Amino acid sequence: QVQLVESGGGLVQAGGSARLSCTASGIVFSINAMNWYRQAPGKQRELVASISSGGSTNYADSVKGRFTISRDNTKNTVYLQMNGLKPEDTAVYYCNSRYSVAINYWGKGTLVTVSS
Repeated sequence: QVQLVESGGGLVQAGGSARLSCTASGIVFSINAMNWYRQAPGKQRELVASISSGGSTNYADSVKGRFTISRDNTKNTVYLQMNGLKPEDTAVYYCNSRYSVAINYWGKGTLVTVSS
């Protein structure tokens, strides 16, 4: 059974930092691209950051220079380091594993609330 479990969300003041973690089980973690998405209230889910199986990264323009995605294949874990948080970063953050379009899994999400 595949499980992706996010942690690290919570209440953070604007300008602060938080680190999200997502630990996967039931997949061959190292061959999957890993992604962080977020969904703010009343908005569509959006891709925040991606890291390929080879370690290449991509970011949404809105978080470039503030967020860093990384992975530790020995721990089956992907991280999202978030610095310079803004109230508009408030959202539920979801971890996603992607081996192919047809083979991808989601975590249940972790809420990040940034207070002004």
